[in-house]
Amino acid sequence: MALEVCVKAAVGAPDVLGDCPFSQRVLLTLEEKSLPYKMHLINLSDKPKWFLDINPGGKVPVLKIDGKWVPDSDIIVNLLEKKYPEPSLKTPPKFASVGSKIMTTFVTFLTTKDASDGPLLHELEALENHLKSHDGPFIAGERVSAVDLSLAPKLYHLEVALGHFKSWSVPGSLTHVHNYMHALFSLHSFEKTKAEEKYVIAGWAPRVHT
Repeated sequence: MALEVCVKAAVGAPDVLGDCPFSQRVLLTLEEKSLPYKMHLINLSDKPKWFLDINPGGKVPVLKIDGKWVPDSDIIVNLLEKKYPEPSLKTPPKFASVGSKIMTTFVTFLTTKDASDGPLLHELEALENHLKSHDGPFIAGERVSAVDLSLAPKLYHLEVALGHFKSWSVPGSLTHVHNYMHALFSLHSFEKTKAEEKYVIAGWAPRVHT
């Protein structure tokens, strides 16, 4: 029986895949494990009753597995790894927190008026140093793993949203970060599950104060 997953529909286009990085993380995991799934696009500004019935919290993503609906991308990804261990997407524990503060610092810089890019640059430089001192192209080596599938959508949002709203881009001096982003964005699974740039911009627009 195919898995079912509820993910965000695009803002203003309820029949198109939307811009939620946590939804994309789950879709990337399903794709990288070659698991068949049925996708439900949820319009978060007009949530259907059936969705709220199965998921009163109303957040996405939610995955139906073994007849139960499970929320939260962290829980979903761990559950999929346990139930479908091959191919393994486990990240070695020592690498699991690499890049973990990038999203927080990106959101603060994007949504806070007159915010400095210093904290975000600090996190990106830490990622650069990790990539420089370890074999790649991914965080844990040659093979993509869970930490990459978590970071990929966040780095995509960072590139698109900061480029549009702040005319900001990752410094060219961070060559390993640029190469890493290229490796992630070139994955077939990423191409298949990413939101169009215009929907990433539409998704962030209400939170940006320029």
